[in-house]
Amino acid sequence: QVQLVESGGGLVQFGGSLRLSCAASGSIFRINAMGWYRQAPGKQRELVATITGDGSTNYADSVKGRFTISRDKDKNTVYLQMNSLKPEDTAAYYCNANIRRDYYTGNALYWGQGTQVTVSS
Repeated sequence: QVQLVESGGGLVQFGGSLRLSCAASGSIFRINAMGWYRQAPGKQRELVATITGDGSTNYADSVKGRFTISRDKDKNTVYLQMNSLKPEDTAAYYCNANIRRDYYTGNALYWGQGTQVTVSS
């Protein structure tokens, strides 16, 4: 089994910062790309940022220059540093990871349970 566990969400004021973490555990041979998505009430889940196995990153236009995704391969963890937060960043944030569980098994996409980020104006 593979689990992704997010942490670091909470309530923050406009302009504040938060750092989200997502740790993968279980039977893991290799982790390929990892990413962060968010879903606000009544809206579809949307991409926030992704990072590949070799460290290439991609960001939604709405967070460019404010959010930074990074990963620690030794800890199987992906981070999302969020600065200059705005009320429109309020959402449940989910991490995902493309993981190969063993040498003989293909890749599969796993999701965390989500962590709530609320930005007050």
